[in-house]
Amino acid sequence: MNERPKISLVLADVDGTLVTKEKVLTERAIHAVRTLRERGIKFALTSGRPPKGMNMLIEPLEIDTPIAGFNGGLFVKPDLTIIEAKTLPAESAEKTVQILLDHKVDVWVYSGEDWLVHDKDAPHVAREQWTVKFGPKVVRDFGEALHSAVKIVGVSDDLELMKKVERDAQDALGETASAARSQPYYLDVTHPQANKGGVVESLTRMLGIPASEIATLGDQPNDVLMFRKSGLSIAMGQASDEVKSQATHVSDSSEEEGFAKGIERYVLGESS
Repeated sequence: MNERPKISLVLADVDGTLVTKEKVLTERAIHAVRTLRERGIKFALTSGRPPKGMNMLIEPLEIDTPIAGFNGGLFVKPDLTIIEAKTLPAESAEKTVQILLDHKVDVWVYSGEDWLVHDKDAPHVAREQWTVKFGPKVVRDFGEALHSAVKIVGVSDDLELMKKVERDAQDALGETASAARSQPYYLDVTHPQANKGGVVESLTRMLGIPASEIATLGDQPNDVLMFRKSGLSIAMGQASDEVKSQATHVSDSSEEEGFAKGIERYVLGESS
């Protein structure tokens, strides 16, 4: 039996990893996190969600580490006070919106506490509101918000189009921004250092834990960046083959307790 690496921190994506498709945090997932803590292993969250969109997870999981919202664009304490923020350069924000509009996909802008949209009835707005537990502000023009944007999202159910939008945005923005899909239908654009690989580096600095002692769990292309930075990585069973190929281990899907099973098998060394 191969010896497991020393793990001092587990960092988990939220949607499609920690919670199910219906955004349920299962009892087995809660128990897995509790067991980590009993073994002296810290647990942290990262997500494309705004920090207050993770508020409902803080109490049941007894979160006591920095929370990385907007893929690391905003770090907050468990009481949601800001530790540090990385906003998009205004020129990059403006260019991003133009790219998305040119591709005829919906645009969301997160600036400060606000979530701004052009149309509250557009695809996925209602679902996102249900997920994060707060609603958007409808605006005709994003205007000054682009000078303080933490994240801009392109949204479309045309999944082939979204692959093209991701490639085109990465090519056009270069190193001035990070652009990666957080779901097949969402393209997240953030500060160039606000990505999940950067989250690993920031938590290493904040908590004094080497990246080699961090385990990461995720399911989407933007999670690959943290897989590459961490000592051990676990992809969910429903992840694409491309994502799975970048992980140390593959667990079951998020609908089949993939998060808890991944922790149990590959971090705690328990059979399940």
